[in-house]
Amino acid sequence: MASGITGGRELRKAILGLLKTSDFDNGLAELMRFPERKSVNALISLLYHTDEIIRWRAVSAIGVVVQRLAWKNREAARVIMRRLMWSLNDESGGIGWGAAEAMGEIMARDDVMASEYASILISYLDEKGNFLEYEVLQRGALWAIARLARERPGLLRNAAGHIPKYLDSRDPAVKGLAALASGLLGVEEARSKLQRMLHDRSSVLVYQEGKVIDRSVGDLVREALDRLNAKIEDRRTSWRS
Repeated sequence: MASGITGGRELRKAILGLLKTSDFDNGLAELMRFPERKSVNALISLLYHTDEIIRWRAVSAIGVVVQRLAWKNREAARVIMRRLMWSLNDESGGIGWGAAEAMGEIMARDDVMASEYASILISYLDEKGNFLEYEVLQRGALWAIARLARERPGLLRNAAGHIPKYLDSRDPAVKGLAALASGLLGVEEARSKLQRMLHDRSSVLVYQEGKVIDRSVGDLVREALDRLNAKIEDRRTSWRS
């Protein structure tokens, strides 16, 4: 193992140090020195860290590590996905903090994993599927949908019908992330609800590009409406040409 690290505790400590570094991109590069499966074990434990940025960077790192593992051993990567899925199952006895987010990050980075598991991710939003009852887990599923939508929106066509109801949530983060996903997926059915939310100043922490950013629901709604309008204009342009 890299740098003479032999134990799980030593590895977790080393990985935690890499997630804390000011140069996170370099930290991710350094992470590649360690065996993927052991790194994932440490990273999954860090999804429960008390520091929000550490938790989110663990999500990013899991995506990078599992993508690399999938190139070497596709079945081993599937085992990781099934482990994350199990943690979201009521029978697991746990809560599954960060599991949906990690799944979304993996799928955003690997097209094969995305094609195999996108329907599972969508099912977490579906009251007739593997519905996530707790709002904090709903946040994770919506963030994951938005993350995957940036890379592979075609896999999420069946998600569109499930998103508008989350705009009615009492939880500002759920509403804001549902707005974000609505815009990225072009959910026109959400437009009327979005328009009523334009002046919602509730605060939402959104993780993007390695940073946790404080946004208002109204700002996220405005961006979503801009994306919906842009999609309409794109269609009009294509009709004219």
